[in-house]
Amino acid sequence: MTVLDHIILLLTGLTAIYLIWRFYTRYSKEQARHDMYYAMGFVVLLVSGLLLIFLGWDILASPYILTVATLIPLGISMGLMHQFMPEYAKAYSWFALVGLLAIVVTSIGGMALKSVAVPVFHGVAGLIIVGLPFMRCIKGEAPKGFGLIGVGGILISLGGMALAFLNADKQLLFFSADLVMLILAPLLLLMTLAFTWGFMKDITASE
Repeated sequence: MTVLDHIILLLTGLTAIYLIWRFYTRYSKEQARHDMYYAMGFVVLLVSGLLLIFLGWDILASPYILTVATLIPLGISMGLMHQFMPEYAKAYSWFALVGLLAIVVTSIGGMALKSVAVPVFHGVAGLIIVGLPFMRCIKGEAPKGFGLIGVGGILISLGGMALAFLNADKQLLFFSADLVMLILAPLLLLMTLAFTWGFMKDITASE
């Protein structure tokens, strides 16, 4: 890992801390459950970034890191469902729980089904993170700029799927191991900035 990677990951962590603080502040006022789910996702992102800074890219091969990183799209997608589609939030919560358990068991157990469980869960969570913000913006039910959460969703889906395929000893499209390691840190920063811009539009609109 280069010095530039360390700097980029540090900036990603600082951005995540700011967003966690804003979610906690809004939760303190409104007691809305979705803010806790959002905060959970970015706390995991912060911890993951710190682990990468101190331990390097090699930790990505650990099944435990893959399992923990799954909590990032889980938290964000759960938050979006509870905030914008509460009538389906309970059903999605069960799906997310089953998906998380499947990833834990297949990843730590080194089972072949990991190559199915990870893409399926990340695919559904990614569709929610991408689709809901864009849909709300198109309908005029969200502030302008909220759709950038969808952009962040596209970036996190690409990164997550690429890493999942690499951990399964396969390659997603042109995402070779060297390419993934080269773009991962900038991808994480761009993703976090897109999420921060979009979520801040929502937070400031509710103040």
